[in-house]
Amino acid sequence: QVQLVESGGGLVQPGGSLRLSCAASGSIFKINTMAWYRQAPGKQRELVALHISGGSIHYPDSVKGRFTISRDNAKNMVYLQMNSLKPEDTSVYYCNANIVYYGSTRSYDFWGHGTQVTVSS
Repeated sequence: QVQLVESGGGLVQPGGSLRLSCAASGSIFKINTMAWYRQAPGKQRELVALHISGGSIHYPDSVKGRFTISRDNAKNMVYLQMNSLKPEDTSVYYCNANIVYYGSTRSYDFWGHGTQVTVSS
């Protein structure tokens, strides 16, 4: 009923920038939070940026000042602008959204399939 599709990953040199996009589609009644996570090989998935529907935004210290999350509520999209990229930012990046879909009585978490970001010279 609901799908999240990421795009925009790729290979970039250290110090470069990338912009990730995520489109939510389906029988969406309301989107609460939208977020980006990442997972490197052998590591746990970690939060990269969180955008709550009321406007509150959170970043971990590892990306604060370099990454910016934004939402387009009219298009059900979320973006992640990544600047000053470092090799340690190399991961698969996942879009996450907490969504109430038509016919449901509560919200559910949905995930995209992920997009690879590689930072290397």
